Amino acid sequence: MNHNRPMVFAVKSSEDFGRQVAARAGLDVSPHEERDFDGGEHKIRPLCSVRNRDVYVVASLFGDSEHSANDKLCRLLFFIGALRDASAGRVTAIVPYLCYARKDRKTKSRDPVTTRYVARLFEAVHLDHLVTMEVHNLAAFQNAFSGVTTDHLEATRLLVEHFASSGPAGELAVVSPDVGGVKRADLFRSALERRLGTEISSGFLQKQRSEGVVSTGAFVGEVQGKNVILIDDLISSGTTLVNAAKACRQAGAAEVIAAATHGVFSEKAESILSDKALDQVVISDTVPPQFLSPAFVEQKLCIVQTVGLFGDAIHCLNGGGSIVDLLSV
Repeated sequence: MNHNRPMVFAVKSSEDFGRQVAARAGLDVSPHEERDFDGGEHKIRPLCSVRNRDVYVVASLFGDSEHSANDKLCRLLFFIGALRDASAGRVTAIVPYLCYARKDRKTKSRDPVTTRYVARLFEAVHLDHLVTMEVHNLAAFQNAFSGVTTDHLEATRLLVEHFASSGPAGELAVVSPDVGGVKRADLFRSALERRLGTEISSGFLQKQRSEGVVSTGAFVGEVQGKNVILIDDLISSGTTLVNAAKACRQAGAAEVIAAATHGVFSEKAESILSDKALDQVVISDTVPPQFLSPAFVEQKLCIVQTVGLFGDAIHCLNGGGSIVDLLSV
């Protein structure tokens, strides 16, 4: 056994994803145990020595039919604690989807700022390093952590390559479904322009959200006769994107495709996203499309793989390389 090689663990809910990530990094997944007890309690521990080893734990923190996001977060925290108690040298959490990252500021009186609270939990179990992808507000995420090193991966390069190789033909436009995402959409548009060597127009939709209710405002941009890519960081119910798709259609768009890093689909998402204003939905594999029917997945959904990016991140971190190199487009 090479005690200098890093170790990778994949919690059960992310086991398949973790194995693919480890394989990309040229590593095997190490064994661990997860046991449930009466009353909803559980334990999780490594089944091999981790003393003085560089350890990576893969866990995507989305809720599913078996475990809530809270359950998965708690299991990950306990596992990190167990690794620390077992004298692991350095522990890095690979978290493709980080729960509670959307609530990064107070929008109403006495609101919780859960992004900061989650950061404190990771710090409490003495996590060394957190690697995640496409949080809602990067500055808030980075500022929330003080005792944990963080790296933030982006899906921009992966989505650019997807649309460059299999995207719609003809003139393109990249549109943000709200004002807050304009910068994200513009970075994607610029990268796709460089990749295709052609000019791409832009636009955005004015939107307000209060008490979970979304209201749509004016559309700004020129999409007449163009194929539109709606770019966002996350899809939940799909209401925002469908409203934006309808606005683009009314403005004369020929085709509308929605693209987002995380497909955290709610149970009502399929009925909303089935609207004819939206031709296709493109997401990454950070969250499986668990509430979508096989027919919808086959006909309207396209999934872009991120396991290679996370595997390269582990290889990069283990070799002392720069994560920045993985983000260049």
